[in-house]
Amino acid sequence: MSSAGGTPLSAGPSRVRLLAIGCFMAWIGALSGAMVAVLVAKGAAFFMKAPACDGIPTCDWYIYAAVGACVGFLTLPWLVVSALRRPLSPLPESSDDKN
Repeated sequence: MSSAGGTPLSAGPSRVRLLAIGCFMAWIGALSGAMVAVLVAKGAAFFMKAPACDGIPTCDWYIYAAVGACVGFLTLPWLVVSALRRPLSPLPESSDDKN
């Protein structure tokens, strides 16, 4: 199947595939978001001169981790699935192919 310009059209990934990829990316986003948020908590504790707790980055790390996990859980799957749904841009013609 091709468009009026002669370029082939692709149907893109199926809904089941997008759902599977989104579910896989959700827990990866939660873990990475939590780790980044704990790093932010460590920086915030340093700049606010918060009291240190022995053996853990900050005393309230779990609050930052929960918020970061929620943000990562929602944003990473959304970014990946929206990138997969975007149509591919046509490749520019190379000047070497024109002889």
